[in-house]
Amino acid sequence: MKFAFRTLALSFLFAGALAQAATVTGTVTDKTTGKPAAGDTVVLVEPMSGMSEVGHATTDAQGHYTLNLPGSNPYLIRVTHQGAEYFADVPRGGGTDDVAVYDVAAKVQGVSIDSDILEIEAQNGQLSVDERFFVHNTSSPAMTQSSAKTFEIILPADAVLGDVAAQRPGGLPTNAKLVPDGGKGHYAFNVPIQPDQGDKDTLFQVSYTLPYSSGKYDFHEQVTMAADNFAVLMPKSMSLAGGSGASFQSIQADPGVQTLLMKHVEAGKTINFSISGTGAIPREEQNGQGDNGQGGAPQAGQPGGGIAPPINTPDPLSKYKWWILGGLALLMAAVAAFLLRKPAEGGIGVPAAAAVPLIPAAHTTPATPAGKNAALLNVLKEELFALESERIAGTLPAEEYAEQKAALEIVLKRALKKTVISGW
Repeated sequence: MKFAFRTLALSFLFAGALAQAATVTGTVTDKTTGKPAAGDTVVLVEPMSGMSEVGHATTDAQGHYTLNLPGSNPYLIRVTHQGAEYFADVPRGGGTDDVAVYDVAAKVQGVSIDSDILEIEAQNGQLSVDERFFVHNTSSPAMTQSSAKTFEIILPADAVLGDVAAQRPGGLPTNAKLVPDGGKGHYAFNVPIQPDQGDKDTLFQVSYTLPYSSGKYDFHEQVTMAADNFAVLMPKSMSLAGGSGASFQSIQADPGVQTLLMKHVEAGKTINFSISGTGAIPREEQNGQGDNGQGGAPQAGQPGGGIAPPINTPDPLSKYKWWILGGLALLMAAVAAFLLRKPAEGGIGVPAAAAVPLIPAAHTTPATPAGKNAALLNVLKEELFALESERIAGTLPAEEYAEQKAALEIVLKRALKKTVISGW
């Protein structure tokens, strides 16, 4: 028995040694110049512990780096090149992980808005607006646009800001910050606009509310750079009246949603239109086969419910699926926040500011409960968003999707249980 115990202990030690010995190596290449990126900072981060840094390296003259993996958890590589950050997944168990970076400039030729899409609903004397900007970067040579004011937007002066998010061309959601930029309603994102990856561009999203007690609201939308498409999506029960110079075309893409489109909007142009009526966009009947007679929106990933838009008119709903995904991810993150605040059975409660790191971070300064809570919710939002994105893009089989979603739920429950036991 003692021999068996010792053998088991040695096997665990051996397995731990192997885990410690695992490494990830790779080359960082500057795609703008086609040369190795020497002297760039490479950081190993652990998403499931709030993006904590667990390894550091610097690329050599050939752009090479090597990092030791402290365990078998999922990791990301974060490379900082000329102030802009680039991410790549680390292969499970280590291996090779090459990263492409680009030279950076505050303004880059070839950056433009593909689609500026407003989803508008009206209920209880308030307008709810979700706005998404799909931004192309087709610069040549390829460069990243990055500064403290990478992407500027103008919202209505009386807008009350809600959620803010962004997604990189590779599909990785990223923490985004929207900062005031001059006049009222003027803001700027600080997320770099990297070169497109195939047909994938950079996504910025913001939600806000507007007063609507009169049942009518006059919009004076202004784009800060040229936009190929400007679209308004709203329920059938609401109406839009275009103002001077606003020429909207109705796109019959969905039986439950109005889609009104303007093409080729010049930078700085003001788009005047009025919204009236009330209603919410139907979402519960998103089955991709119509609306079952109830006017439901199509399933994400199947834009237009099978009804084609006019010839040579890009369908803004082809990217509307990402809007739905963002709302879903933010909703699920909000549910997680509610669960973290919900009193546990047996009278033991979790304080409102408390949160639990999914995996303890090694060699880091202990975070405050509020900081841990924010980190947990950010991780949940990013993981859920990425999971749903892969499912809709068709890159994740249904079985794997179900397993990974169930795993996230299990981790959350375990975290909550540990929180109660620890007495936080």
